[in-house]
Amino acid sequence: MTTAICAGRVAVVTGAGRGLGRAHALAFAAEGAKIVVNDLGVGLDGTGRASGPAQQVVDEIRALGGEAVAHDGDITTTEGAASLVSVAVDTFGRLDTLVNNAGFLRDRMLVNLDEDDWDAVMRVHLKGHFLPLKHAAAHWRAETKAGRTPEARVINTSSGAGLLGSVGQGNYAAAKAGIVGLTLVASAEMARYGVQVNAIAPAARTRMTEQTFADSMAAPEGGVFDAMAPENVSPLVVWLGSSASAGVTGRVFEAEAGRITVMEGWRPGPTADKGARWTPAEAGGAALRLLAAAGAPGPVYGAR
Repeated sequence: MTTAICAGRVAVVTGAGRGLGRAHALAFAAEGAKIVVNDLGVGLDGTGRASGPAQQVVDEIRALGGEAVAHDGDITTTEGAASLVSVAVDTFGRLDTLVNNAGFLRDRMLVNLDEDDWDAVMRVHLKGHFLPLKHAAAHWRAETKAGRTPEARVINTSSGAGLLGSVGQGNYAAAKAGIVGLTLVASAEMARYGVQVNAIAPAARTRMTEQTFADSMAAPEGGVFDAMAPENVSPLVVWLGSSASAGVTGRVFEAEAGRITVMEGWRPGPTADKGARWTPAEAGGAALRLLAAAGAPGPVYGAR
């Protein structure tokens, strides 16, 4: 059942040729949004390039009566990110929602992680969030200065790996943690321009998870609820990308199966204040007492 919650809005979704991005694009279109479908068509490790996946999603949306256009620019470059915004404005006359979703994996244990693999994952996940956000923000700031303050929305894609850590994914976990920090800063800086910025930490079956977590990500048989279907995450993303989410910004949501969780990040816990400088031994003793009173952190994914 659709409610046209995004009627009249224009949404850009990066990495929308497959997996979560495709599900988001189709869900936005079903709710009345016009879509810019960005995807380079790269392999799981970020190599190669093909325009097919983006165009296929555009064709799906159009076949269902929606409006969409493909964008195959590299959003980790200034030119590609700028053109992402200009394609939305030139094609549909406006930009209302940006969903940063593009990413790939190059998993290694830290001692085996090459510098190139670190840089590549940081580039697509973290820089690939920053540059579209920067250029969209510049557009919305210009709109505000022209007297047309938007009801703009940004949804960034973090991960449980970024919130808790994940063995064998040091580059990916660091990038996803960085996306949370970027979300908080953008939310504070961009509020004056009518922009709300939130992040999701989704768990779903995609190319990045169906091999790493093969058992838990397998699709069930016999009409049983498919808990790991990427389509389960999209309703929250669509709501966050709509004007109905007014007042919600700077938050991180975990979305998995039929569950939505508001994640509560770093905040002060037990504290000790001597009122003067500690000796190392005193600091250690205080730290141990504080740790005994603090809650235990969540387990790192893959830890034994």
